[in-house]
Amino acid sequence: MEKTDQTPDKKMRTPLLLLNATLLAIGVCGGLMVMRLYFLHGGRRVWLPSWLETGGWPVNFIPLLITYLGRRRREGPAAMLFLMKGPVFIPAAIIGVLTGLDDYLYAYGVARLPVSTVSLITATKLVFNAVFAFFLVKQKFTPYSINALALLTVGSGVLALHTSSDRPKGESKKEYYVGFFMMTASMVLYGLILPLVELTYKKARAARQAVNYTLVLEIQLVMCFFATLFCTIGMVINKDFQAIPKEVRDFKLGKATYYVVLVCSGIIWQLFFLGSIGVVFSHSSLLAAIIPVVLLPVTEILAVIFYKEKFTPEKGVSLVLSLWGFASYFYGELKHSNDESETQVPETELPQSISTP
Repeated sequence: MEKTDQTPDKKMRTPLLLLNATLLAIGVCGGLMVMRLYFLHGGRRVWLPSWLETGGWPVNFIPLLITYLGRRRREGPAAMLFLMKGPVFIPAAIIGVLTGLDDYLYAYGVARLPVSTVSLITATKLVFNAVFAFFLVKQKFTPYSINALALLTVGSGVLALHTSSDRPKGESKKEYYVGFFMMTASMVLYGLILPLVELTYKKARAARQAVNYTLVLEIQLVMCFFATLFCTIGMVINKDFQAIPKEVRDFKLGKATYYVVLVCSGIIWQLFFLGSIGVVFSHSSLLAAIIPVVLLPVTEILAVIFYKEKFTPEKGVSLVLSLWGFASYFYGELKHSNDESETQVPETELPQSISTP
């Protein structure tokens, strides 16, 4: 995979990638499980969990304050409070609005579908991300990555055609398929959002904007603020704020647990978004889409253990195809890396220049 021009220096690249991949892993598994817990035990709103996906944005002020104090200690009173400039702020705000819409589509899907089905549909995000990355950031592909995309597409197709038996109790077939459609639409949109973030980093460098992890945090702040604003408007129109007191009383796990679920959801989803755009910063948008696919088996097992969901043969086929696609992708990346290292001439073998008398 071609390294993007926004990646940090070599010394910090691996630690940052590992940190953000860990945050993304926690967010992928935890965010979905907590959101499904809300719906399973009496939660009926869709805009509220959508809002919670980015509503924890103020927590970003904590690391931003730490980085600012560090700059102030080095640079004195002249240190800038924020590094972000207009050419980055506007795209971040637009991406934020798209993220708000994606939050709603995702929450709607989670409300209608089991965790295991949602996690397998998530695999299709890789296909959409690859297509958008190709056009927006000139992502290069190998036969292995193309094979991976094909396998993931077939896997999601198997799931779409044969999961009617997985429909939650009391839910109509129409509601189930609408949820399936909304979740797939969410994956299409999020497949666009990640390459847009990568493109924003590239444009920032072109505009001579310093691109570092502080800027990643600022982009996270702006994106989540505008996404939350979008969802707040939806909550107001749908009268979700007025419905919360009744929902608290009816929540099967009790009032205290209801608020714990909301708070945990807000924090965990912040880890997800920071991990996502951090992986884009440290490596690429395609890798940020691949990591959730890697976590498919983990999410599947968690859903079966905690929510007693059925693991149907169709899901098994879809899971095998998804993991096969993932293995194909990483084998291609490893082979490409090895080929590149073999073609490079070691410095010790470079011909010495002939000195002239």
